[in-house]
Amino acid sequence: MKPSGAALTAVAAAAALAACAAGAGATARAGSPAPELKARTLKELPTPLPRPYDEAATPAQVNARIDAAFARARASHKRVIIDLGGNWCSWCRLLAAVMDLPEARPFMAAHFEVVSVPVSSREDRRDDQNRQVLRRFGLKKADGYPYLVVAEPDGRILARSSAVTDDRHHTPQAMLDWIAQFATPAHPVKTAAKSREVAS
Repeated sequence: MKPSGAALTAVAAAAALAACAAGAGATARAGSPAPELKARTLKELPTPLPRPYDEAATPAQVNARIDAAFARARASHKRVIIDLGGNWCSWCRLLAAVMDLPEARPFMAAHFEVVSVPVSSREDRRDDQNRQVLRRFGLKKADGYPYLVVAEPDGRILARSSAVTDDRHHTPQAMLDWIAQFATPAHPVKTAAKSREVAS
């Protein structure tokens, strides 16, 4: 017996959904795999936790640091992470500790230029610092901290999100895996000797 039109439609719909799911998975796995971290839980992170935000920096200094990060990224073919938050924020400090783990530090350095920008001086003042940075990256306000802006060296925004520490990312590995989806393949640095070999 031939399948009915409704049955064929259902099969086609199921196939389309499967294809979409496969595509979403491929997108999520884009980038470079994160290294495996020894710290399995947040309690295993080294203490005291870092205080990554320079609260004494002036807006002009912050702007200059961001400009310098993009200049380095253009030269090294890395992407830029603007880490928005405040030192009062425990999740911000936990994320900084994850990025500074011995296994994570080389990975981050190979793929990203990271700039930590204080935008909130305390919990009840969510955006009382460096509002010019929020405007620069098209943000009226952040929906939570830490809030990461991931950008190409030319300034094109790839992500604006606080998902790095949401309910699905409460382990060091999950946090680093979230970041890793935006990692670019490492570009080897040519030494002067290698450059001469290529030219000869």
